[in-house]
Formats: sequence, C-alpha cells, structure tokens
Amino acid sequence: MRDSWYTMTSQAAKDRSVFVIKDRVDVTGFAIMVVLTLLWGFNYVMIKYSTLGLSPVFTSFLRSVIASVLGIIYCLSIKEPLFHRDIRLLHGCVIGLFFGLEFVCLYLGMIYTSAARAAVFVYLSPFVVGLGAHWFLGERLDLVKTISLVLAFFGVYLIFAGKPALHSKSMWLGDVLEIVAAIFWGLATLYIKKYLAGRVHPIHTFLYQLVFSIPVIFICAVVMEPQWVRKVDHVIVVSILYQSVIVAFASYLVWFKMIHVYPVGRLSVFTFLAPIFGVLSGVFFLHEQATAGLLIGLCCVCAGIYGTNYAKAKPAVAY
Repeated sequence: MRDSWYTMTSQAAKDRSVFVIKDRVDVTGFAIMVVLTLLWGFNYVMIKYSTLGLSPVFTSFLRSVIASVLGIIYCLSIKEPLFHRDIRLLHGCVIGLFFGLEFVCLYLGMIYTSAARAAVFVYLSPFVVGLGAHWFLGERLDLVKTISLVLAFFGVYLIFAGKPALHSKSMWLGDVLEIVAAIFWGLATLYIKKYLAGRVHPIHTFLYQLVFSIPVIFICAVVMEPQWVRKVDHVIVVSILYQSVIVAFASYLVWFKMIHVYPVGRLSVFTFLAPIFGVLSGVFFLHEQATAGLLIGLCCVCAGIYGTNYAKAKPAVAY
C-alpha cells in the first residue's frame, strides 16, 4: 500500500459530514486492515504473472492509466475539482515524478528478483521516511525508531546474504531496484509531508501520484522496452485488473475511508503484515524458496516497521 497515504491526516480531508474518530482499531477495522495488507502482499505475485506476457514498465503504465481513470470518475462523483490552479499543482507534478520512478524500478526489478524478496525490500520505505523526517522535517528519531532502523538494515543484510540455492546472477540487480523503489516511495512521502499534507484533499494526493506518473512511466517504457506485448491471455488480463482496479484504486479508496474513522498511527502499524503476506504469496503461488536469511530478515524488517510506525493515537475529530 502506498505509504504516502499515511500522511493524509483527518484534518486534510474535506468531507461534508463531521464524525468522531475512534480511539482504537475495533474488530471491523482489524479485519479490513488484514484484508488490505493481504491484497497488497499478493500484488507482487500478480505483477509476476503480468510480466509473463507484458513488459514490466508497460505493465506499470497500464496500471496507472486504469487506476487514474477510475480515480477521476470518483473525484467527479464527490464533486471535487480534479486539479488545483496554484503551486499545489506543481507539487503534484513532483510527487507524480517520484511515484512514476518508484514503479518503474519496482516493476523492472521484478524481472530479476523474486516476489518474496521484492515485497520485503519495497517496504523499507518507512525507514527512508524516518531518516528523512529526522534530517529535513525536524522529527527527531527516538530510541525505539533508532532500534527499528538498525533492525531493518540488519534484516536487509540477511536477505542479501541468504539468496536461494537456484538464484540468477542478476538477482542482486532486482534487489537493488526494489530498494531504489522504496527510496522513491519514501521521497514522495516526505515531499507530501512537507508541501501537501493538510493543504489538499486526500483524493488529490492520490490523483496527482497516479495521473502525473503516467508520462514518466510512458517515457521509460518507450526508451527501455522495444517490445511491450508478447502475449495476452486471461491470466494476464486478470493480473492487470487486479493491480489497477483492486489494488491501485479500490484498496486505496478503502484506506482513504479508513483514515476518516480510525487513528492513522494505529492503522499504519498494520503495514508490517504486507511483506509477510508478500513472502507467503511468493512461496505458495510461485513456489519461491524461503531461505533462512529471507525469513529472519523478514522478521527484522517487520519488527522495524512496527516500531517505526507505532504511536499512541488520541481521539480526534475529522472534517
């Protein structure tokens, strides 16, 4: 799931109704977050399926186009203007650039590395945000966050060292690309925190990321991929629809609704489940090897995500 959604506080929302945010995640909220993280984790398997017939960057392009169209329709349905006509539009272009480069790296890296490893590496973005916020936003790292960062980096080392027995020589390239994707994701989140959080409706942050990423991804596809389509069958079509309609649009929209009801800090703790589901999906559906290094590294990264995101949320009012 997009970490930048964590920055969309209830104050930034402009709902026409006013309601009190619950001070804890109840059974319903827990169930929804488990389903969302399951969808996000399984998404890495669907990316692998789609690249069996389509080039990876072109696949990302299709995903963004379909999700953007649905997002525009939703935005119009709630009578929100599609774009701002001030400096916020320029900021939207910047996060679209980060978002586009993130997904170019993510999808391209999936050619070289496994879905399980990618799911762990991409979710290093909270640590990029933690370090960046410490250096550029004045959000000091406390002891828990520092320990969490150390755990995460140790986990990355274990994953790199624990390659499966039958791995390709270029797996390291895929791993690096997924880490670069996590860095771009973190940069997008930091930029949103700095320039857009509290200044735009969350649907605009969502739209700007998708819409303005389209030309970036398209240019990369033209430059990097001479052949976009090798074959199209029902598996390819279903995987594209899953990535665009279910994940990029529907799951983000559900998250958008969730942050109006539950404390964002408490919801974000659940993100540690996404790489777990990603690893399990890769093992069960793609028969990827779960090495000791991968599993121990996964535990370290998940513990780090939990420690980085955990915060005691206070009851608040959403508008």
